[in-house]
Amino acid sequence: MAHVVHSACHFSANREGPEPGNDACHWKLPVGCRFSYFTAPGFGVGFATRKAGAMAKPNVIISVNGDKILLKTESTLKTTDMTFKLGEEFDETTADNRNTKTLITCDSGVLNQVQKWDGKETTIQREIKNGQLVVTCTMGNVKCVRTYEKVKA
Repeated sequence: MAHVVHSACHFSANREGPEPGNDACHWKLPVGCRFSYFTAPGFGVGFATRKAGAMAKPNVIISVNGDKILLKTESTLKTTDMTFKLGEEFDETTADNRNTKTLITCDSGVLNQVQKWDGKETTIQREIKNGQLVVTCTMGNVKCVRTYEKVKA
């Protein structure tokens, strides 16, 4: 999946995904992890929101336009999108309505996202492994891995 997101940073070394100006790459989550366990400790997210989020099976769309990346997450509950440049901090409103300062970088083919809010921090890593988008969310010692399958065009 060659998602060229910066001249010096390839999201992945494979050749299945978009390069700048090409079609976006679409991913779906066939089976989710126990996401409510991940969001429970210290997120400040209510019980009902955690349960709804745990049941959601979102689709992810990643596209590149010049030096900007669009990451869109769609589900029956909510659609969020963020457009960003690697290495530039920006304000993000998350799907669960947290207002974070977010920084996304790319290192060795992995998109690393750090969200900071109210003295808390979480990281989200996205990488292509064996043709799948593997998203690892970490807060403190709690981790959730979500594995997305590529949607055929």
